Amino acid sequence: MESLNTPPEGADSQGQNTKLQACEECGLVSAFSEPKPGNKVSCPRCHHGLQSALKAPFQQVWAYGLATLIMLALSLGFPFLSFSVQGLSQKVSLWGALVSMHYASNSILALVILLCVIILPLIYILFAMSIYRLGYLSSQGKAVSLGWARVGSKLVFKFESWLMADVFLVGILVAMVKIIALADVGFGPSFWAFCVYSLLLVKFVSVIDSSWIWDRLSPRDEIAKVRSGDSHLNHNHETCHICGQLNLVSSKNCCRCGAGVQPYIPLQSMQTAWAFLLAAVVFYIPANFYPIMYTTSVGQTEASTIISGVVLLWHLGSYPVASVIFLASIVIPTAKILSLAYLFRQVGKGTGKGKENRNQSLYRVTEFIGRWSMIDIFVVALLTALVQLDELMAIKPGPAALSFAMVVILTMLSAISFDSRVLWSQSGLKKSTHE
Repeated sequence: MESLNTPPEGADSQGQNTKLQACEECGLVSAFSEPKPGNKVSCPRCHHGLQSALKAPFQQVWAYGLATLIMLALSLGFPFLSFSVQGLSQKVSLWGALVSMHYASNSILALVILLCVIILPLIYILFAMSIYRLGYLSSQGKAVSLGWARVGSKLVFKFESWLMADVFLVGILVAMVKIIALADVGFGPSFWAFCVYSLLLVKFVSVIDSSWIWDRLSPRDEIAKVRSGDSHLNHNHETCHICGQLNLVSSKNCCRCGAGVQPYIPLQSMQTAWAFLLAAVVFYIPANFYPIMYTTSVGQTEASTIISGVVLLWHLGSYPVASVIFLASIVIPTAKILSLAYLFRQVGKGTGKGKENRNQSLYRVTEFIGRWSMIDIFVVALLTALVQLDELMAIKPGPAALSFAMVVILTMLSAISFDSRVLWSQSGLKKSTHE
């Protein structure tokens, strides 16, 4: 990784081949030269990545994108899983599983899976491939239109937290372990294609850099009086959330991509983040006390909550699976709610770089792990779709399933709407500028 090229204090930061960019996490304006292929540059204060460069960016993005799309198509076109017990069997495709969830009065969970596992990844891949194609044409000196790229970037690059094919894959494995002692479970060709699709999607997302591609589409404009070492607390610039271009405070639209410039309003960010978090707390209560799943076996129906399911798996000797469910469904949601509440209370209390860096690291971890709480929801949805053998054996979602899904979604929205720049005080800025 390349070190950041920061000019001495008071020097003109906008030298030849040097760019100014404000860190989206801590707000520090830094000057850097474009990284060499295979390297990246990071913020000198909070170490958040500013820009990375692939060795063969256009070729890699299209190669990974096409491979991911092919695996997604194969995941939908063949048998996915099979389930048999006492001579009765059931075989479903991934699309058939979603349809089964819909007819089992599980439409909302089916919609969540459809969006997070298929539709949003598909849109993200197609748009990323298209905008990199646009960047390639621009690098060849050809004129390109940025209208649809601006609109798409505003929406699509925000999808990353909601691409959950990898979480869904872990949910599949947990669901299979849960019922493998009760019946014979088989994996169809689409399951193996889905495994490859999940891995390729993670890799594809990791190679996309919106800052780098926008520099290919259009050069950055220089903004007077903004220097390396400034931050959002200097109130001399606003940052475009689409292309990363610095703009004058009075600007209503970005001078590079034309998108609307959103001013830094910490109070609005905190109000939105607190509202989502408090709503999550409200749903958290029924999510833990109401049944998350109903299991019917030989005419008898038994309800199970999240904690009772963990206890049952532990008593059956499935210690790894019980541990995964306990962490994903109990520890992580609780820790995320408490961590977010703690971070929100820390706003305005920064006393230097050390504390602010710790709070920033806690925020990154909290934002990253939140999506993995969806494992239990995916497990319930899969079992509902697969185990439907009339009175012999059937599984249906309980009222806690929707409540728990809302907890995960609302905590994710709370973390996303929180502007982490409010964690960085003026004292932290001064220390960083003189380092």
